Amino acid sequence: MMNENKQVNNKSQQLGETIEVSMKSETNSHESGTEVTEQVTTPENLSEDTTISAENDVPATETSESTAAVAELNQQIESLKVQLEERSTQYMRIAADFENYRKRTSKEKEELDLQVKRNTILELLPIVDNFERARAHLKPQTDGEMTIHKSYQGVYKQLVDSLKRLGVSPMRPEGQQFDPNIHEAVMREQTDEHPEGTILEELVRGYYLGDRVLRHSMVKVAAPKEETSPVEAES
Repeated sequence: MMNENKQVNNKSQQLGETIEVSMKSETNSHESGTEVTEQVTTPENLSEDTTISAENDVPATETSESTAAVAELNQQIESLKVQLEERSTQYMRIAADFENYRKRTSKEKEELDLQVKRNTILELLPIVDNFERARAHLKPQTDGEMTIHKSYQGVYKQLVDSLKRLGVSPMRPEGQQFDPNIHEAVMREQTDEHPEGTILEELVRGYYLGDRVLRHSMVKVAAPKEETSPVEAES
């Protein structure tokens, strides 16, 4: 009987099934004819439970690892965003500084060019003044004198045209009110014909260079006539 049970157990272990084993007791009369049913758990069943448990644990581990990886990636993205904002701020600051530098250097270059042009033209203005004085005082009488007069007047006109192309323009202050910013009063004349401060005559011509004063105009200005007493009038 024991040998038969062993053979049955061996077969049940190979098939992985639960087998009911009936055992009869021969020693106890009260228990004779009684069948005892036992459930045998095969090793295969144990191994299957272990495998299922292990398989259930693997997805949980992978999920935790993937969550940590996503969190790390999010942290890296936030760090890169902060770096990008810093670089963008630095770029905008550098671009603004460069633009200010470009404007400043451009303005300085314009000022330097204007100063060089101004100094050069100021050296030529006395020549223009001499031509104008000659034209005002010389009165040609003969044909030879007229020929000479026309010759230097042609040179004068050529010089004036060149100054105009450079942006030089003369002032025309006669009849205007005296302005100390562009005029220089060198004479005063008492008169009742014009209001006080009216420019009566331009003695030395002034010029503009563009919209700036190149040389102030020297002028004669009207002054109010002083009242005289009868005694002074008789004397």
